Amino acid sequence: MELLAAQSVSSFPVLNALIVVPVIGALAVVLLPNSRPELMRPVGALFSSIAGALSLYVMAQFSIHQSDFQFESIQSWIPALGINWHVGVDGISLWLVVLTGLITPIVLVAVDPHHDPKPYTAWLLLLQAGSFGAFLALDLFLFFVMFEIVLVPMYMLIGGWGYDDRRYAATKFFLYTMAGSALMLVAIVSVATLSAGDQGITFNVIELAERQALSPNTARLCFLAFALAFVIKVPVFPVHTWLPDAHTEAPTAGSVVLAAVMLKLGTYGLLRFGLYLFPEASVWAAPTLATLGVIGVIYGAIVATMQKDLKRLVAYSSVAHMGFIVLGIFAFTTQSLEGGVLQMINHGISTGALFLLVGMLYERRKTRAIEELSGIQSAAPIFAGFFTVVMLSSIGVPGLNGFVGEFLVLIGSYDTRRWWTIIAATGVILAALYLLWAYQRVFHGEPTPNDQDTPDLTFKEGLVLAPFIVAIVFLGLYPKPVLERIEPAVQNLISHLEEHSDFVEPDLGAPIAISDQSGPKDDH
Repeated sequence: MELLAAQSVSSFPVLNALIVVPVIGALAVVLLPNSRPELMRPVGALFSSIAGALSLYVMAQFSIHQSDFQFESIQSWIPALGINWHVGVDGISLWLVVLTGLITPIVLVAVDPHHDPKPYTAWLLLLQAGSFGAFLALDLFLFFVMFEIVLVPMYMLIGGWGYDDRRYAATKFFLYTMAGSALMLVAIVSVATLSAGDQGITFNVIELAERQALSPNTARLCFLAFALAFVIKVPVFPVHTWLPDAHTEAPTAGSVVLAAVMLKLGTYGLLRFGLYLFPEASVWAAPTLATLGVIGVIYGAIVATMQKDLKRLVAYSSVAHMGFIVLGIFAFTTQSLEGGVLQMINHGISTGALFLLVGMLYERRKTRAIEELSGIQSAAPIFAGFFTVVMLSSIGVPGLNGFVGEFLVLIGSYDTRRWWTIIAATGVILAALYLLWAYQRVFHGEPTPNDQDTPDLTFKEGLVLAPFIVAIVFLGLYPKPVLERIEPAVQNLISHLEEHSDFVEPDLGAPIAISDQSGPKDDH
């Protein structure tokens, strides 16, 4: 027990440092002289790499035997309102923190912004800091601040360094996400004030989850407000339309971070705040949200098949993959939740790498139109090889990371969401259709004169892509180190759900075991 306590409470506030280091890096970049543009990205990469190293330290010191939050740090912020700077990490948030820590330095090294490197680097560092804060926040007010902070850097990156319709895409992205966040703020204030009672007002997520002081109808209304903000961020059909525009017009670094990190704020929010704060309301709304997730799987795959722009095809594939995660979350089994969390990581790795490769291809050919590309493999075989591995991982081929997450979601969802699972399984076939067809048209066939001159992958680009390939293969063959850190937190969440609702997790292979969902089984 002493060992567990030592690992839970760090003498050094490492989680605070994760948030502060990128902010300091952004300030350092801003203070660099404009006459030295060549220093901007290296300095930014240095600070983001320090943050990445801290995230790896948290991973290494994380106890796999503990389901509670670890490395907690609490400082009073606004005492009169019960608002604290409260951060902590568990198995659900751990790997999202690690992913955030590693993706940012990679894109800073890999992608040349072509102009204005100072603000570009500073915005990326602030985006990393805000993402860390959102994944680590255990205070609702702090979470809302961080959830909103990340909008500004992404808006600036799309609007300042994107492509032709970048201003339209940036504005659409900002308005969509702000609309959902406004309702969530009302719900946050409502939850904190209505749960106060004799114990006083608090925004502490752990305390609010234990109090369960809201009436069923009030909890359902608050859950819907939270869920709307999160499903827009995921995004879930039909509030997904901002994503293809944002991805298509964003610079390569923006697309990578958006896919790998920012979309996970939606699915993470559904887990951390939806299921945890509103267990009965989550059970009540689960069939609807699972249905929307499955629609996203099929709709995203079908629309991706019809795309003429390679980057837009990858963007619609995100809609399909995130739909799988939503299904896993609202199936409420240990396997489905583990698969959902693992698939968040897998999607970040595979789709992030796809956007990097599409960006590299655009730099070579100055086009993303599938019909204008052909026979790239003959001129750039190494590039084609890397693209093949990443594409197969996105499809979910056994032996690569995408298969493990999808398999856990499907097998875990079958008992509680049987027909949803059967329909979602067809999305795996459709993913193979649109990705293999796009790959065949772009990399095979007779190359045009322009395609014949396509440079192959450079050594630096290979080094940038190597971590993605290693992660794809490692997680496909040996996901145990990830799953054993996820599982205690997932089991804790399932127990909390069972305690405060009528849901009972079925044994694997048993028939559906959900009783009347009209209200909680006790007065917690």
